[in-house]
Amino acid sequence: MRKQKTLVALLFLVVTASPLFAHNATPAASPSKADQAPPASEEAAAEQLQKAVQNPVASLISVPLQNNMNLSYGPFNRTQDVLNIQPVIPVHITKNWNLITRVIQPIVWQPYPNQNTGGEYGLGDMNPTFFLSPAKPGKLIWGAGPTMVIPTATSTITGQGKLSLGPSLVLLTQPPHWTLGVLANNVWSVAGSGGRPPVNQMLVQYFINYNMKKGWYLQSAPIITANWRASSGNVWTVPFGGGVGRIMKLGFQPVNWQLEFYGNTAYPQGGSSWTFRSQIAFLFPKLSPAEKKILLERQLKQLEEEQQKAPEKK
Repeated sequence: MRKQKTLVALLFLVVTASPLFAHNATPAASPSKADQAPPASEEAAAEQLQKAVQNPVASLISVPLQNNMNLSYGPFNRTQDVLNIQPVIPVHITKNWNLITRVIQPIVWQPYPNQNTGGEYGLGDMNPTFFLSPAKPGKLIWGAGPTMVIPTATSTITGQGKLSLGPSLVLLTQPPHWTLGVLANNVWSVAGSGGRPPVNQMLVQYFINYNMKKGWYLQSAPIITANWRASSGNVWTVPFGGGVGRIMKLGFQPVNWQLEFYGNTAYPQGGSSWTFRSQIAFLFPKLSPAEKKILLERQLKQLEEEQQKAPEKK
């Protein structure tokens, strides 16, 4: 299984290094911009999409697939692998408010902790979060709402076996070329298997993005966690690092890919010392009628060019 995951990561590197062109459609970063005319340039369009992608409460449907290879895991220095399927669906519930649903469903390869071979592969616990956010935010963009952990794990070693609930909050600002923000939540177990330990854990993720030309950007988005019920010295996991990403297109499909490396400056006994994170997110920006027309014309033009280049049938 680890070999398959490594092969996927290598194929991902090859694909993203190919000479594909940057994305040129315009998202609706907020409802007030949904019916505006297209940006004056490709660069402006890419920058606008970068801002929407980096805003956790933007009006942008996306389906990220994020793979985390946690290396040097456990006493035998093995590799734990967690693939997170993370759909994001915004809904305009009123003129002034949006509801953004973000769901994380992990698929986990979990090595056995007491031996240097074998492990289990299956679903982890599902983590949906619901953010209520202003439809027309100011310079400070925010969202708040409940988060929960649902015991959907298919194995006792890939999940906690507890239903947990708690609050979640995201704050960010987006000055020119930058996105600066933080997301935080804390959950407590309220039900579940009586034989499993209770849950009280916190997650804090700060994110710093610097946007460059042609859809490229630099990013640091470490996920800091605290298990408040752990023994002293095993409470915190504190990573440090970052990586690079780009907004581009695969055919007609806009995507956002990222490659990041994080070293854990603090982690519990038996935890991973560093992580390689790779992600590809499929983006579905909301377009105005004028933008839809332009995009359709470009698609038809590209199809005509491909047909002209194709060899004539005898």
